[in-house]
Amino acid sequence: MLDDGNGTRPAQASVPDLVERIDEGLRARSRPERAAGEKAYLKSSLEHYGTSVPGVRAVVLEVIKPLHLGHDEVVALAGALWATPVHEHRQAAVEVLEFHVHDLQATDIDALEKLLRESRTWALSDSLAASVVGPLVEREPDLTTTLDRWSTDEDFWLRRAAMLALLLALRRGEGDFERFGRYADAMLDEKEFFIRKAIGWVLRDTARKRPGMVFDWLLPRAHRASGVTFREAIKPMDDAQRAALMAAR
Repeated sequence: MLDDGNGTRPAQASVPDLVERIDEGLRARSRPERAAGEKAYLKSSLEHYGTSVPGVRAVVLEVIKPLHLGHDEVVALAGALWATPVHEHRQAAVEVLEFHVHDLQATDIDALEKLLRESRTWALSDSLAASVVGPLVEREPDLTTTLDRWSTDEDFWLRRAAMLALLLALRRGEGDFERFGRYADAMLDEKEFFIRKAIGWVLRDTARKRPGMVFDWLLPRAHRASGVTFREAIKPMDDAQRAALMAAR
């Protein structure tokens, strides 16, 4: 619903109207030269406008921030944006969900899983996992069983999402490192770069507040960790910890 600032609410903007307004904003900020390079870099099958991530976020907030969207409207708007085969529309869908993440419900996890499976790129799935699924799971701890299932899924983007959903809490010095450790240990020998990178990313960000905990986890596994995982994980370590981990390799 729109609010005119006087406590009265004019007619509700329809989802198609909101999609059209967002699309107009995205096109106004488009850069064709960026679009071609981004499409090639991401190996994307979607259309690309070449709108930057900050530009997408600015457009979405300009359109939806003045509104009082309810849960069903949020889900419908995100779904309508995602349904358009345009990369920036899908980024906008993620921004809508992130802005309204506290309105999401445990029952939305199936829809979020569908989006993750359709993402096929870190440029969409990482924010979905860390900034949308993560806060939802923190509020709804029973959803950790869904993360457990994702962690063994055949789709490596789901396996990556299971780990990244734990990232923000671990970055704060909180969160379930034991669960992450189980996921990471099971994936540590994988050859997929995006899995190796995600393990190192979470270890690095966790180690910024709790280096000793990450050191203790990594030390007996240092010989198994890939180069990219290891290099990321040891960045926050002190010299003595790095030396011990290097020796363990």
